[in-house]
Amino acid sequence: MSKPTRKLQGKVALITGAASGIGEETAKLFVANGAFVVIADINDEVGQKVVTSIGVDRVNFHHCDVRDEKQVEETVSYTIEKHGRLDILVSNAGIAETPSSILELDMSNFDNVISTNVRGVVATIKHAGQAMVKQKIRGSIICTGSTASVISLNISLTAYTSSKHAVLGVVRSSCGELGTYGIRVNCVSPHGLATPLTCQNFKMEESEVEEFFSSQPSLKGVVLKASHIAEAVMFLASDESVYISGQNLIVDGGFTAVKSLM
Repeated sequence: MSKPTRKLQGKVALITGAASGIGEETAKLFVANGAFVVIADINDEVGQKVVTSIGVDRVNFHHCDVRDEKQVEETVSYTIEKHGRLDILVSNAGIAETPSSILELDMSNFDNVISTNVRGVVATIKHAGQAMVKQKIRGSIICTGSTASVISLNISLTAYTSSKHAVLGVVRSSCGELGTYGIRVNCVSPHGLATPLTCQNFKMEESEVEEFFSSQPSLKGVVLKASHIAEAVMFLASDESVYISGQNLIVDGGFTAVKSLM
């Protein structure tokens, strides 16, 4: 029997928002495929538990609030100091507001979502990009979008929907600039799935969230999990996608492609 392919052997990856959900699953998958990973998150306790569960020989944790550019810069510097290089950035940190009509929108909450989901993405691309360019690394940058990057989900998430539309714009803009240096920039946009953050925002149990979102796409018989998104991210991080840049890989079971008449 042939050995499983280690698609990221020797690569160094920085993953923001990796203490749970998509980020955590991506970190696990990257390590299983040979990468060294730095997990960045604001939740130190949970982040350290993820490191312990994966293995301290391949994973490190660094506190980072992506709203603070200085912390982003320090996290990128830490990654370089620890591993000597940075090949992959997964700009995954993001939040969503509790559903609310725009007529009753709390503008401070709006500002916080935009600061995290958009400004944070820009800051991580800026500093990771600088590091890659300096070391002449033909890196891969993957941002976490959403089906809300291309449509409105019609569930009163004005700030979240606005932010994910903006993330796609940032990806398309930065791919043009960074492509000059051989750096690819892409987006992975999942439909709704039961991450801890989603369950918290919707005030629903995991099974309820999965039932709600699984009823919408045209593809039946599959429940979208964080591990499915991690697989899509790894594809874009690996050399299997060496000529793919500026794209939005939508992982939604046909949700945005097919509109039911019933």
